[in-house]
Amino acid sequence: MSLLNRSPASLRAGLPPMSGSLSYGAKPLWAVCLLSLWLALVGNRALWQYFFALPEQAQAGMGALPFAIGLGLVIAFAIAALLSLLAWPGVFKPVAVLLLVITASNTHFMLQYGTVIDSTMLVNVLHTDAREVRDLLSPGLLITWALVMLPPLFLLWRVPIGWRPLGSQLWRNLLTAVLALAAAVGVALLVYQDMASLMRNHKSLRFMINPLNTVYAGGKLLAQQLPHEARVLRRVGEDAQLGPAYDGQARPPLLVLVVGETARAANFGLGGYARQTTPALAQWQAGGDLVYFSDVTSCGTNTEVSVPCMFSPLSRQEQGPWTEGLLDVLQRAGLAVLWIDNQSGCKGACDRVPNVSTADLQLPALCEGGECFDAALLADLDTRLAALDPVRRAKGVVLVMHQMGSHGPAYFRRTPAEHKPFVPECASNTLSECPHEQLVNAFDNTIAYTDYFLGQTLQWLQKRAQDGGNDTGLIYVSDHGESLGENNLYLHGVPYAFAPTEQTHVPMVAWFSPGLQKRMGLGMDCLRKQGAAPISHDHYFHTVLGLMDVKTQVYQRGLDALAPCEGPRTTGP
Repeated sequence: MSLLNRSPASLRAGLPPMSGSLSYGAKPLWAVCLLSLWLALVGNRALWQYFFALPEQAQAGMGALPFAIGLGLVIAFAIAALLSLLAWPGVFKPVAVLLLVITASNTHFMLQYGTVIDSTMLVNVLHTDAREVRDLLSPGLLITWALVMLPPLFLLWRVPIGWRPLGSQLWRNLLTAVLALAAAVGVALLVYQDMASLMRNHKSLRFMINPLNTVYAGGKLLAQQLPHEARVLRRVGEDAQLGPAYDGQARPPLLVLVVGETARAANFGLGGYARQTTPALAQWQAGGDLVYFSDVTSCGTNTEVSVPCMFSPLSRQEQGPWTEGLLDVLQRAGLAVLWIDNQSGCKGACDRVPNVSTADLQLPALCEGGECFDAALLADLDTRLAALDPVRRAKGVVLVMHQMGSHGPAYFRRTPAEHKPFVPECASNTLSECPHEQLVNAFDNTIAYTDYFLGQTLQWLQKRAQDGGNDTGLIYVSDHGESLGENNLYLHGVPYAFAPTEQTHVPMVAWFSPGLQKRMGLGMDCLRKQGAAPISHDHYFHTVLGLMDVKTQVYQRGLDALAPCEGPRTTGP
């Protein structure tokens, strides 16, 4: 073939002609190989940085290099097998771009926050709203995108790929995938002993392999969700009815459930933290009617898992999105229920009950740019309650308030200027760049603001009780905790099997007016002792049902955290 018969693009690229191809350009095999190597090496910077920092690898010195090369080849061959199956005209380049975006993003967040990518983290990503995206954007992310994405994207844009006829391309793709997979297995066998030991001793490593971690997590999530989508929502507590405490009542109960966000017990003043981050709650505790639960374990390490689990009758191990929850049962029993959200939604827990969001509120000094401070949850509460079904409201009300709380990484945005007792604070969302003490200051300010918000809520409840309208109570518990740089981890979302205590040990408080104590036969001396008992989110569903005296077969007394301290229920006025 003469130069006159070659395309201008192939001449510029210096590429040889391809006989029998549909177009001229680089062979798909070369594109697959080069992109696989790039992703395995450059796209896995976080993995390699973590790998060479491990004590056993650092001790081995240059002796670790053969194993590192072997591991890199396994990753490259595995990526090549995947890309070979996707090597089709009109498919390969878009997929390559997507994988590069995923890889660059994963690299940034793994390096900055120590996160790893599994199916629960992927769910978190898929449910991220605009406010959360804003908090995560930073110059560092743009730099990582440029370094990881631009060189291969430039080549993909400039160099055409010479595709073969359909049948020929099919068998070549299959053959390349099989050979790449066989090579990956072969190299893995050569370094099996070291690899098995590495993965066994450092389980998080398997969730750091870009972009296979995201591909695997996506496949697992899809496999989990598809069967669920075909299932009909399973009703629970169909026999729910109100207990004897409602017979002839003069004052209906009003229970506020505050779902905290990202508050970890380690920084909660009531739990013995060196700083008094909860002065308001400490005053209420001194009054004798507030109890702190010091040994509470979350159901997950992110909101997507923990909130549905808290409101579900199923345990952490049994979770499924097709089951009704606590609010359905309370409403079915005849109570009025309302969910007020200052976060990214209730994750299905409030889908079948009245619910509102603060997103559209226009409150000076409280709401700005589509985000509100948590005090906005208290706006016009009496009016909101008055708008509920009067028949249900006359029986009792359960009000849920979902906080913005300590949601990171932009902790400084969670607190108003007048509620920052700990300064100077970290005013960046790139947490690793802040001095540790400033990062802790910013987080502790969010706990202090939660304390203020809970104090204001308790004042409102106390007034409702003193005015003779309701027997009132409050239960606050955080959905999960947070890492603040311990072991180079930030934020949350580490797979539960090896999540640090900072992400699973959460604060919980409960306050009950004298009227509610009498109504439910609650002994406060007993409850204060019970506050030290180990409990988890699995107790939440049954504890609320027991407190509200809702009778149903789905209730399990053994999982009611208050049951050991309950006596005879008071009926009548």
